[in-house]
Amino acid sequence: MKIKSPTRPPFPVSAVILAGGRATRMGGDDKGWVPLAGKPLIAHVLERLRPQVDEVLINANRSEERYRALAPVIADRQVDFQGPLAGMEAGLGAARHDWVLFVPCDGPALPRDLMTRFRAAITPDTELVVAHDGEHLQPVVALLRRALLPSLQLALASGERKTGAWFARHRMAVVPFADQPDAFVNLNSPAELAAWEARLLGGEAS
Repeated sequence: MKIKSPTRPPFPVSAVILAGGRATRMGGDDKGWVPLAGKPLIAHVLERLRPQVDEVLINANRSEERYRALAPVIADRQVDFQGPLAGMEAGLGAARHDWVLFVPCDGPALPRDLMTRFRAAITPDTELVVAHDGEHLQPVVALLRRALLPSLQLALASGERKTGAWFARHRMAVVPFADQPDAFVNLNSPAELAAWEARLLGGEAS
């Protein structure tokens, strides 16, 4: 008799949507709630993310009540919008599971096979996994061991704010997504938002 492969993942994963930035290029609007093709950006992210993970949290420093209607909300422990590393610190401290996936709130084309590829890249020594779009690392699309929290806390306390610099201190696996050129589109301005919406409505993006 043929045995079916298990449908559950081999280990559970928490996910944190990073929505704690200033969004200065978007005119200061809370990016997660900026509409795209009739629904907020964060709704696009959630639709792609939820089937791939076991827990979803949202890192936000404003609009907390609105976000709380979607998922539990965690704020930065650092004050004054210290950047993605501060959101990662908050996420690692709050997540239930030993592996924590981080994605941005303005990534509506997040790969539907993101965790499948990330899982395949993990070895016993791996401490974090990062996406690569074929040209550049995508440091805010990363899977981190929760055990990295003390290292991250020390880095932040020393003034480190560059995600890539901290990542480089640890055993990192890089996963290419060059076959999905639009996977990590970031909508940082009204013009970029309008252009992507036109592609969505025209059926050019999936």
